Amino acid sequence: MSDKIWARDEIESPCIKVCVIHPASRLCTGCLRSIDEITEWSRMTPEARAEVMAELPTRQGLISQRRGGRARTRS
Repeated sequence: MSDKIWARDEIESPCIKVCVIHPASRLCTGCLRSIDEITEWSRMTPEARAEVMAELPTRQGLISQRRGGRARTRS
């Protein structure tokens, strides 16, 4: 059996498995998507996914500081 059977021609999720919602911006600190975008991703059209992907780089400045992790424990 080939993996091509399961191959899909669609935009992959930008998830990097760092799923923490920033309290002020309400965006995921890993992929920068909103909770609604994460929830709806599997049902979005390719066009809607492309719109979200195009907007993600502009959201970088909306998260002032990531919370948790090793950086949180350093002084």
